Amino acid sequence: MSNLKQRALDYHAYPTPGKIAVEITTKAETSDDLSLAYSPGVAEPCREIAEDQENVYKYTGKGNSVAVISNGSAVLGLGNLGPMASKPVMEGKALLFKRFANIDSFDIEVTHDTCDEFINTVASIADTFGGINLEDIKAPDCFVIEKALQERCNIPIFHDDQHGTAIVTAAALLNALDIQDKDITHADIVCLGAGAAAIACMELLIQCGAKREKIYMLDTKGVVHTRRTDLNEYKTLFANNTDKRTLDDAIEEADVFIGVSGPNLLSAEQLSKMAERPIVFACSNPDPEIKPELAHSVRNDLIMATGRSDYPNQVNNVLCFPFIFRGALDVRACKINNEMKLAAVDAIRTLAKEPVPQSVLQASGESALSFSRDYIIPRPMDPRLCNRVAKAVAQAAVDTGVAALPMPDHYV
Repeated sequence: MSNLKQRALDYHAYPTPGKIAVEITTKAETSDDLSLAYSPGVAEPCREIAEDQENVYKYTGKGNSVAVISNGSAVLGLGNLGPMASKPVMEGKALLFKRFANIDSFDIEVTHDTCDEFINTVASIADTFGGINLEDIKAPDCFVIEKALQERCNIPIFHDDQHGTAIVTAAALLNALDIQDKDITHADIVCLGAGAAAIACMELLIQCGAKREKIYMLDTKGVVHTRRTDLNEYKTLFANNTDKRTLDDAIEEADVFIGVSGPNLLSAEQLSKMAERPIVFACSNPDPEIKPELAHSVRNDLIMATGRSDYPNQVNNVLCFPFIFRGALDVRACKINNEMKLAAVDAIRTLAKEPVPQSVLQASGESALSFSRDYIIPRPMDPRLCNRVAKAVAQAAVDTGVAALPMPDHYV
């Protein structure tokens, strides 16, 4: 058993199994406390809420709570492990919500036979929470589930594997393009992978200026092109009218490679075919599409990013999802719309261009960091992220009319 494996297992098992717990937020020491916490005192807020549903935000923790919900059909890169095997991931997500944005989060694992059963289950419990983070649900089910829940629920519904990945990828790529002196509107982009993350990433990049006809998406059968008859409705959006059929074909003179697929699928020879000053995001976890050591040995003019914390430029969803929900909850947004996502992209990429505080350097084990090929995106431990991203998201919610509350005074 590897040292990492044993350390990870021990981390989850000790001192108490799991990673999250519930804590009491008010006094419960005396008989009088208990009479207020439960019967008879608890009847009073019940009456107030029954009279006006909005009072639930005043007398309960709904407004600072997020449910992290999965069916375990696409756990990390491990596949369909089922609901119980997804629980450590969902608890981990809850830990991150609390650690980075002080949001109370509860993991819920759903067993079901159909998408409709999953949708009905989640819709039935949605009002308990201030928001719902969907996680580790296979494509194309995830698209159907998220859309249906957004239509049925009046709280933010956010599938992080799609949109969190897309937001962080877009922020990092826009900065990388700046450094490489390239324009997103002219960039040829190869996307290896055609699942939820890939499709969401490409859609958001198009909103940031990328041209759909310059995106070459590949699934296990090769390039997604207009003459294929086996494409679902989501892949069809990226069917390119091209004669390119393989990764070898698509990578020729490409400016950008984005991998959301599997390990060691981009070869050194293929990397060498890319255009000058290429950008490679090899985000398969834990093993990237090409190892950074190999990539840098082939090209000295590239910008390289991965999903790993032990290399520079980690494309990590924790840079956005806690703070997107923080901003949405603070103004009681009913949804997370495109404007809020783009606001998060801009806030993240702007922060990377600013001087890095000493506390971040210490947490990262770095002596210096500045905007460059090895620092295109903030580090996850940067304490400025919460205020910056949450504020931008909250302001976008207010500006687009999906917020029930005005901007709070605590944002600076």
